[in-house]
Amino acid sequence: MTRKNIFLLIIVILILGTLGTIMLRENGGGVFPGKYDAFAQCLASKKFTMYGTAWCSHCKAEKARFGGSFKYVPYVECTKDPDKCLSSGVEGYPTWVDENGTKYLGEQGLEKLSEISGCALPIE
Repeated sequence: MTRKNIFLLIIVILILGTLGTIMLRENGGGVFPGKYDAFAQCLASKKFTMYGTAWCSHCKAEKARFGGSFKYVPYVECTKDPDKCLSSGVEGYPTWVDENGTKYLGEQGLEKLSEISGCALPIE
């Protein structure tokens, strides 16, 4: 292989890698199920909703626990929909609200969410 061919090969690999990364991000992490997909979907089926804001560090931490599976969690961004947050009685972030209107203030963590919802966490 000539140096020119090697250079072109490297450019093609970089372009394909960049396109692949973009596609994975837009697809919420790819075609493979996330570790907590079933758990997040169970929370959604039981009408658990997280209310938060983009600037809230505790909200970011709670979301991060789910990884890519957070896309299945019903979430209300209170800076974009303040009326919905006010009408739900949200006074701090994050706040989880179940289908009965019971509020769980602050970070709950996956284990606590599993306990209060009855949704099973995946076996490690």
